Amino acid sequence: MSVAKNIEISSTSNTSFEDAIKKGISRATNSLDNVRSAWIKEQKVKIDGGNVSQYEVMMIVTFVLDSNDNDDNDRKSGSGKSKSKKR
Repeated sequence: MSVAKNIEISSTSNTSFEDAIKKGISRATNSLDNVRSAWIKEQKVKIDGGNVSQYEVMMIVTFVLDSNDNDDNDRKSGSGKSKSKKR
């Protein structure tokens, strides 16, 4: 049996939505093990002088907890991080 957690993260880019998504996923996979998927919940842009100045995405990232993780510690911490973080 596997158990997964979902966390919500936001990421920005001055280039595109795709770049913001790639940056967010890259950062998530550097901090979390076993990242399995991401759902793009929201996209928005900031406007400056009539032009798009920044792209922002809000995403839900799903990662599978290691089988040796202690469920009680995860519930208490609420951190959304796997115990075996990559460094």
